[in-house]
Amino acid sequence: MGKAFWTKVTGKSLAQGDLLTDCLVPQFGADFGTAREGATETLGVNESNLIVVTQSCDLENGKVALVALCPTHTLDEFAGANSRYKNQRQWDEVRKGRVEGLHMLGSPSNPDDNSSALVVDFGQIFSLPPSYLEKRAEILGERLRLDSPFLEHFSQAFARYFMRVGLPSQIPAFK
Repeated sequence: MGKAFWTKVTGKSLAQGDLLTDCLVPQFGADFGTAREGATETLGVNESNLIVVTQSCDLENGKVALVALCPTHTLDEFAGANSRYKNQRQWDEVRKGRVEGLHMLGSPSNPDDNSSALVVDFGQIFSLPPSYLEKRAEILGERLRLDSPFLEHFSQAFARYFMRVGLPSQIPAFK
């Protein structure tokens, strides 16, 4: 059996790699911001399973007004909304870190079963108040936090996604 990817934590303290389930996330409709001046805007709210991407040191030192989080999905959930991911070959590319914007995390319940892994979508980032997330963490009681060295691997994948540079042209391939 492989090393567990997660450790169990309790309390309201937040850290990078915390998995927070059933968080309320505002949903902005396509017509958001188009109401006439003075009119009230209405936002929808969905529940989402999120993982904290804000650096732990910034959270511990109260340096953030909002916490950055990305949604997590089971492979089946993600494939249900993205038909391209219905085959195992595509999931293996995600597992190897070859699919831009996606990162696979080991299963919280069975580390040796890759079919119960989670996928993080770096293409969606939510910002929520620390006070809300701390209350959510307390309500959850025992919850999961990504363990080292998997936390550092996750953090590096997130950073790599944002440090990409698109070049206007490439050096020609060797023939």
